[in-house]
Amino acid sequence: MSYSEDKLSYLNQDIPMRDKLANTLCVLQAHLPFIERIAVTIYDPKTALLKSYVHSGGNIDPHALHQQKMSETPSLLDILKQGHPRVIVDTLTFEDSKHEDNRLGRSGYAASYTMPMFHNGVFFGFIFFNSSQTNVFSRSALDELDIFGHLVSLMVISELSSIHTLIAAVDTAKRFTHHRDPETGSHLDRMSRYAWLIAKAIAPRHQLSDEYIEHVFMFAPLHDIGKISIPDYILLKPGKLTPEESEVMRAHARMGREIIDDMLNSFGLEAIEHGSILRNIVEYHHEHVDGSGYPTGLKGEQIPLEARIVAVSDTFDALTSRRSYKDAWSNDEAFEMLQQLAGAKLDIECVNIMIEHRAEVEHIQSQFTEKNGLA
Repeated sequence: MSYSEDKLSYLNQDIPMRDKLANTLCVLQAHLPFIERIAVTIYDPKTALLKSYVHSGGNIDPHALHQQKMSETPSLLDILKQGHPRVIVDTLTFEDSKHEDNRLGRSGYAASYTMPMFHNGVFFGFIFFNSSQTNVFSRSALDELDIFGHLVSLMVISELSSIHTLIAAVDTAKRFTHHRDPETGSHLDRMSRYAWLIAKAIAPRHQLSDEYIEHVFMFAPLHDIGKISIPDYILLKPGKLTPEESEVMRAHARMGREIIDDMLNSFGLEAIEHGSILRNIVEYHHEHVDGSGYPTGLKGEQIPLEARIVAVSDTFDALTSRRSYKDAWSNDEAFEMLQQLAGAKLDIECVNIMIEHRAEVEHIQSQFTEKNGLA
């Protein structure tokens, strides 16, 4: 008995999504050699933004484009309205026709095939198949692309569903443990988007992928999960903590790491991609660049980059949010404090990005205001 080679065996391997996408492209090229790149964008319904997520490689700067408003992409809105894929047989002709199209997925290619992705009937992004040649999408080619498009969609759904399951579990645990948790949803919405903004801006220097940036955004809200282990009389205390109480509060970083490890194990998500980003954010976001932080006393670049990013975004939003024990600071006051903390407590590069992108920071603030007056 002879066995044929399983060309899709890589789908069962514990490898990054980008590698799976690159392998998928190789299999596809055996049938359609003119396809040079596969790209995926995902949709953020809270801000109506399309964000580049992962691609198979190719001749486009991976840091050139990261997001675009759906309202600015009428041709993609048409795809959604019609509910089926779109073929561009010649991108030059398409551009010349004055269509304002999203270039996150197809820039620099001669033709493209775009599929919307849905999960349980809910739109969550697009897949772009980019071609090096024009007028190549025959009926048979489109039939094959449909199959591969659904395969890629399932790959993305599998990864994102694991993350969303984890986040939902954490949210449920927090609701059961602290009904008066001072960290509101608006705070988490803001600080996670500040983290995304910082990661996007420093991506070229640090060679960060879109996947990394998006995972920092998705995992940032879990940074203080360890606080579910802190007694209410300490967590919700309106005044200054005693030294003993401060020591208990500091334990939330270590406890958070243990909680995340337990949850990943309980949900069978130990191999979740970029799990190290999540663990680092939870455990090290209170480390200081001068070594005075906790729980380990790491210094400078010993602190994982994602933890340094989240530390700045969380600090800024904490300063500008009202708490039971303080009023909200103005943005001017908060930015001044960030500058004072830069190089001692906070990462200088990340602080500078926040200051340089003040307009975007304030736009995020306007999108996610507090409904109850407390952050």
